[in-house]
Amino acid sequence: MKKWTLIALVAAALLAGCSTQNTQRPALLKSDNAKGKELFERHCAMCHVTSKPKDRSKLIAPPIMGVMWHVKERYPNKADAVRFIVDYVRNPSHSKALCPSVKRFGLMPPLHLPEKDLELIASYLYDNFPPQGFKHPKMGKGMMGR
Repeated sequence: MKKWTLIALVAAALLAGCSTQNTQRPALLKSDNAKGKELFERHCAMCHVTSKPKDRSKLIAPPIMGVMWHVKERYPNKADAVRFIVDYVRNPSHSKALCPSVKRFGLMPPLHLPEKDLELIASYLYDNFPPQGFKHPKMGKGMMGR
C-alpha cells in the first residue's frame, strides 16, 4: 500500500509541475511576439505593408499577408517556416523565392540582423499573418493560385 501511495504522490507532483509550466509559457510567447512585432515594424514594415493596400501601384514590396500566405502554404510547420524566413532574409535568391511577385518587385536586400532578432520577427509573422479570413487575390486560379 505504501508503494502505491508513493507512486501517486510522485505522479501528482509531476502533474502539478507540468501545469505550472504551461501557465507560464504563454506569457513568454506573448513577450517574444511583442518584441518580434517591434523588430518587424522597425526593419520590415517600411516595405512590407501589413494591411490591404489602397493603391497597389505604389507598393515597393509585396504586402506581408501575401508573403506569409505563400510561406505557410509551403511550410505549414512553424519551425520550418521560421528557418526558411531567417535563411531567406539573410540571403535572398530567386531559387528560394516563394512569391511570384518577385518578378514584379525583384529580390529584397539581405537583412544583416542578429539571428535571434530574425527568429523573433519570423515567429511574430507566423503567428499573426495572414490574418483570419484573408483571401489571397490569386486563390482558386490554378495550382498554388498562380
